Amino acid sequence: MKNQEIVTRFKKASASQGDQQECVEVAHTVNGGRAVRDSKARDGGTQFYGAEAWGAFLGAVKGGRFGG
Repeated sequence: MKNQEIVTRFKKASASQGDQQECVEVAHTVNGGRAVRDSKARDGGTQFYGAEAWGAFLGAVKGGRFGG
């Protein structure tokens, strides 16, 4: 991904409740992509996804083609 500048605050998933829930946090990047990190290990690194890859991921989740 070319530009990894984060332009919003990280937001934890609303489905996660309490301190013991494993979750990810997502923020927007300057080019319309997303930055993703582990909410329990914020210093452990951030993954970056372009807008097209993020859209494909969301489409797969919403379409039931991703998950257990």
